[in-house]
Amino acid sequence: MLNRYPLWKTLMVAFIVAIGALYATPNLYGEDPAVQVSGLRGVEANVATLDTIKANLTDNNIAFTGIVLENGQVLTRFNNTEDQLKARDVLDDKLGKKYSVALNLTPATPDWLAVIGGTPMKLGLDLSGGVSFLMEVNMKEAINKAKVGMVSDFRGDLRNEKIRYRSVKEDGNAIVVKFRKVEDLEKAQSLLKKRYRDLLLRTDEDTLTINAQMTDQMLKEIREYALQQNITIIRNRVNELGVAEPLVQRQGKKHIVIELPGVQDTAKAKEILNATATIEFRLVDTEGDLSAAINGRIPASSILLKEKDGKPILLKKRIMLTGDHITDAKSGFDEYSRPQVNISLDSAGGSKMSNGTKSNIGKPMATVFIEYKPTDRRDPEGNLIFEKVQEVISVATIQSRLGKSFRITGAGSQTEAHNLALLLRAGALIAPITIVEERTVGPTLGAENVQLGFQAILMGFGLVFIFMIIYYRAFGVVANMALGANLVLIIGVMSLIPGATLTLPGMAGIVLTVGMAVDANVLIFERIREEIREGKSIQQAIHQGYDAAFSTIIDANITTLIAALILFAVGTGPVKGFAVTLSIGILTSMFTSVIGTRAVVNAVWGGKSLKKLSI
Repeated sequence: MLNRYPLWKTLMVAFIVAIGALYATPNLYGEDPAVQVSGLRGVEANVATLDTIKANLTDNNIAFTGIVLENGQVLTRFNNTEDQLKARDVLDDKLGKKYSVALNLTPATPDWLAVIGGTPMKLGLDLSGGVSFLMEVNMKEAINKAKVGMVSDFRGDLRNEKIRYRSVKEDGNAIVVKFRKVEDLEKAQSLLKKRYRDLLLRTDEDTLTINAQMTDQMLKEIREYALQQNITIIRNRVNELGVAEPLVQRQGKKHIVIELPGVQDTAKAKEILNATATIEFRLVDTEGDLSAAINGRIPASSILLKEKDGKPILLKKRIMLTGDHITDAKSGFDEYSRPQVNISLDSAGGSKMSNGTKSNIGKPMATVFIEYKPTDRRDPEGNLIFEKVQEVISVATIQSRLGKSFRITGAGSQTEAHNLALLLRAGALIAPITIVEERTVGPTLGAENVQLGFQAILMGFGLVFIFMIIYYRAFGVVANMALGANLVLIIGVMSLIPGATLTLPGMAGIVLTVGMAVDANVLIFERIREEIREGKSIQQAIHQGYDAAFSTIIDANITTLIAALILFAVGTGPVKGFAVTLSIGILTSMFTSVIGTRAVVNAVWGGKSLKKLSI
């Protein structure tokens, strides 16, 4: 019989629409203003922290609707933003510098929906609010780091070739190498010319020195590399934070723009993004006099640092390995359930570690954690001055020759080990960066954008709705039902997909999808009218209308889908947000406008003897 769906197919359509409506439901509940308290630098919030927060809020007569401790963080919900802001100020003042206190908007989804994975759509920076950073790369420090690396490389190359030298030192943008004999000078000149073709070498036989000067081109390349590498590393760190639809891009010669929509912990994001962290491995100087070093008489080949508990320790100045060679780092536990970080090196790093440890088995090796922290001072060129902070996080005896994989312990708590692994895995920044501008898009502005966007969607939907009823009558009602189901499915799918984010351009994609969804029904209905005018029966006209128009609908939607996928692949930020909603809208509209409307048409008019059709 023409135009009859089997029961299972009708139920399938109803089930899919019902599931879409179910997962679109969390978007109706909105969000609660909240304050999130989380520990800094390895500190975890605990039950005592939760009790302190409760006591402070109660003492200041600030009402809260809920408070929960999860994953080392305390999240407190409030009825309104006024109480939220008061609570933030009170807790920020009372909890000290060990905790970050950040404003947050947390979904008000009921527990029964959350249990089955129901969550509202993630909104972009323009809709949900969020934070935007303008960060400046310290190019002077990038050049200094490159010079330090070259000094170390020079010393290593000369030692490996058994060429004796008096000293290797920095001098401005040059490296000066001094020798005792002319023979050593000539050997070194030949070696350095082969290995460092980018440097301008000048030899002075009278003073037995080689001056290796950085060219302007080399300095330009160092700055460019520092900027591009920092952008790559920041992108990795943002991915580790799990922020949806982030924007990380270059601005000018030394600035980077970062946008984090709907970020939940601003302080945590700043701590991770702004950290210039790496590690170094050095041998402990067991022969030096620690007491003399504490009193200021430090051996020329050693440096004096402190361990985490403040205990001084004397280390060799020579660096066995830096964090630049780390390819992966994961936190875990050792056999005694102590936090540790498992480290993997690249081939060059594995070779250095192997060569450095094979002759030092049985000797203690220190792991030095290094951070560059911004100060309030600037140099004559206007660059922010950073303070280099070094801390020995572990000292372990070298039991055997190490290779490309090994572990370090003593990182502190599991949270601190996790953060250290995150920073090392994402990469050490080539040069320190600092936030020179922080712009927050408040939830009020975001809510206004959401309201205007939904007004545009509803206006477009309403106009199409009226046109379809006037022009296609009863069949127009069916098309409008499909249009409503299409909007519900788009929202449901966007809520289900982990990485999908709705932006203001994404709303434009939904408006465009409304028109495209109706376009498929227009093609079908016009073909049905044409078949009726040619004298075919009502059932034949309906059957032929859907079958004949299907190939045209498929072709039109596939070409649009290809364009949307290309936009998604090559676009960034708003363009990608538009492509996501457009792609999802094309797929859902194909389902609702063809399969969905046919299910309704078959149920109402299919298989019946009809002389007229309201179309």
